[in-house]
Amino acid sequence: MAEDDFFRIAGVPLASRLLLGTAGYPSPAVLTQAIQASGTQVITLGLKRTLQGGDNGFVKLALEAAQAQGARLLPNTAGCHTAHEAVQLARMARELYGTDWIKLEVVGDAHTLQPDPFELLAAATELVRQGFTVLPYCTEDLVLCRRLLDAGCAVLMPWGAPIGSGQGLVHLAGLRTLRERLPDATLIIDAGLGAPSQAARALELGFDAVLLNSAVAQARDPVAMAAAFGEAVRAGRTAWRAGLMAPQDFARASTPVSGHAFLLGDQP
Repeated sequence: MAEDDFFRIAGVPLASRLLLGTAGYPSPAVLTQAIQASGTQVITLGLKRTLQGGDNGFVKLALEAAQAQGARLLPNTAGCHTAHEAVQLARMARELYGTDWIKLEVVGDAHTLQPDPFELLAAATELVRQGFTVLPYCTEDLVLCRRLLDAGCAVLMPWGAPIGSGQGLVHLAGLRTLRERLPDATLIIDAGLGAPSQAARALELGFDAVLLNSAVAQARDPVAMAAAFGEAVRAGRTAWRAGLMAPQDFARASTPVSGHAFLLGDQP
């Protein structure tokens, strides 16, 4: 593969631009098959759910599937509401799974599951100080994202829409601005995607990857949907590299004839 086909997290090259969650699948076997079908190289795992005994064997099989595929584990702090709670959970994840990678989630609103910017920044700053590779789930707020980068976060993960909503790229204007103003940052759309076309759109806009869970786990056929998302992110990235046609407010003929001489046929 060409060098540009990869993106990097903390210097680690990744060919797949699809990160996959592991919650809510109908069975461990389906989860394993979905991981394989997606081609993902990063899977996320909610430590709080695991500690509360809600995995039913999913964690073990997810780890085995990830290892067989050469995928990396990205534990997350889903369910945390304070910086202190998130930091403690991240430290537990490092002990349990032997990885410094952490998807940092600190929720500020129980209805929208919108991140708390103040607690998120505090947690990110402390975790970076403790040697973690921090991937914060955040909004598209440009100032917050700059502060998170200044704190040492390796990647930013702005939402497309509220978690599990399937609405797609609702915050499109802000996301465009974020990509334009932070051209060198690694940006992964996290949350709110419901269809492969939405994932492709994110890659077409220049985002480096997408992370999703519900759109695959809740599909009628999660394995087929995982494969569809894998194809969509590849198509979106290819389109971005090729250069998308700029939209315009008026029609423009694809084969214009104005200004060109042509012969008229014999008239009856």
